[in-house]
Amino acid sequence: MSADSSYPSLALPGEDLDALASGGATPTALAFLEKGERTRRLLLLRQLLDALANRSELTAPIGPWTHAWNILELSARTAPSIAEELLTSPQTGTWLAHTLRRLHRHHTWADMWTDTGRLFALAATAALRCGIDADLPVPLRDGSLSLPSIGLVTAPGQHPEHGVGQLVIDQGAFTLATDRGTTPRTSLTSPPAAHWLPLRILTPGTVALDDLDPYRDLDEPVAPQPLSAGEAAGWQSLYAEAHAILTADAPTGSRGLLVAGTVDPGRIRTIVPWQPTDPGDSAAHRPQLSASTGDAYASMVISRPPDAVRLAETLVHEFQHSKLAALLHHFALVDDDRTERYYAPWRSDPRHLTGLLHGAYAFTGVAGFWRLRMRDARSDPAAREFAAYHFALRRLQARLVVRTLGQSGRLTPHGSAIADGLARTLMAWLHEEVPARVHYRARIAARLHRTEWRLRNLRPPLHDPVPSDSSWSDPRTPGFAQVPTNPTTADEFLASGDPATALAMYRRVSPYDPSARAGAVVATALAFPSRAAAAALARPESAGVPAPGER
Repeated sequence: MSADSSYPSLALPGEDLDALASGGATPTALAFLEKGERTRRLLLLRQLLDALANRSELTAPIGPWTHAWNILELSARTAPSIAEELLTSPQTGTWLAHTLRRLHRHHTWADMWTDTGRLFALAATAALRCGIDADLPVPLRDGSLSLPSIGLVTAPGQHPEHGVGQLVIDQGAFTLATDRGTTPRTSLTSPPAAHWLPLRILTPGTVALDDLDPYRDLDEPVAPQPLSAGEAAGWQSLYAEAHAILTADAPTGSRGLLVAGTVDPGRIRTIVPWQPTDPGDSAAHRPQLSASTGDAYASMVISRPPDAVRLAETLVHEFQHSKLAALLHHFALVDDDRTERYYAPWRSDPRHLTGLLHGAYAFTGVAGFWRLRMRDARSDPAAREFAAYHFALRRLQARLVVRTLGQSGRLTPHGSAIADGLARTLMAWLHEEVPARVHYRARIAARLHRTEWRLRNLRPPLHDPVPSDSSWSDPRTPGFAQVPTNPTTADEFLASGDPATALAMYRRVSPYDPSARAGAVVATALAFPSRAAAAALARPESAGVPAPGER
């Protein structure tokens, strides 16, 4: 690893851009994105080293940064592939971005060494993995040292939130010493112990299940949160099944083309298991969430889903975000004033244009994933209908957003290429047949979400978004995937094709309830179609019933 490493020449041929724009990728397109992220890391690292060279106090409690850098340079000469792996790891990206953001906010420099000291932890990791003997100070958080890509070592005794220890590496083993004591001599192959937790690797493949690294989250450092043995086993089981789904779905053309809805699991680097802070929150009742950041390519924070299909879907979804974020590091795609005004069918709040583009790209991939699942579930009618519903729903929603992007007038030429590519993919899919009852439910679920969003977020006469602190839940989108044989609620009657009964039930609820009001607007348009009903469906916030909160 060298801050003066030559930056590779990067070029993206038109056919590779077309593949990315369609929601898929070619191997050379993915290599382009990965090389771009490597170059970006080198540039960020150069900025950090320049700052450290000019302000020695930034690492004062640990010592001169050159001590760590000399070890990193030696490791790069000894084992270049290991140095490259550390440079391009998602956690290195998060660390560099977070630390440079702090450096640019001068008022937070007082304890900058707690972040800049990560350079010493990287040097320790490189020395261990390359077989280099070393004796160097390292930053501790609550007495623990995170060794990126390796694990977590904890010194004995009670420790302050931030401190400094001494790591001695000798013939492939290490000890960590503080003024409270020294850990036993440990090697990378040592079994887990009170002082040593190795990083878990999911198989097949080499995806890290990272519950230890402080820079594994989206921005701010977080404390280790080691998984229980049962939770870790659950992740391994789900991942093995999801891996099989993803590799079965991946087309095997001569060029290894990935179409929208597929992902090569080998390109994913890290899964960060999101865990609730409340230990009483059981896995069965946890909210399902996932997130990623452009600073950490190919890493994603995920709550453990209920089944492998949902995990596979989430991996596709978040890798789509990674691809687009990497493209945004090369090209300006939108002229975004960051005003949150646009409707996103998968969100409860208004979005800015960049967020809207991210959503369109990710959910085009999700639609493609369910399209493939629909194909693969031909022998299972229930699974096929479930997949068909999600395919029909997401293709409609993504197409709506792509149309909004195209009409915004704020896409750059590269942004227009992405939007046009997604539009071509989605238009082709709109001609693919799904059962009529499934298409009906998907269309109604999409209308209900849009109608309720407008009721909650828009106010006439200008129809601009208004500040809202409501993060409303949406049980209808998942709920319409299946319909009970004997409907009992208004939503169930609407989903089963009886809008008149549903309308009567919605009208018995308060007209100020946004959910019931949205249901009534949609049910009216279906049961009693008219020009007035269509107008109310187009702009429900302008209809005669008062908006929520108005009297």
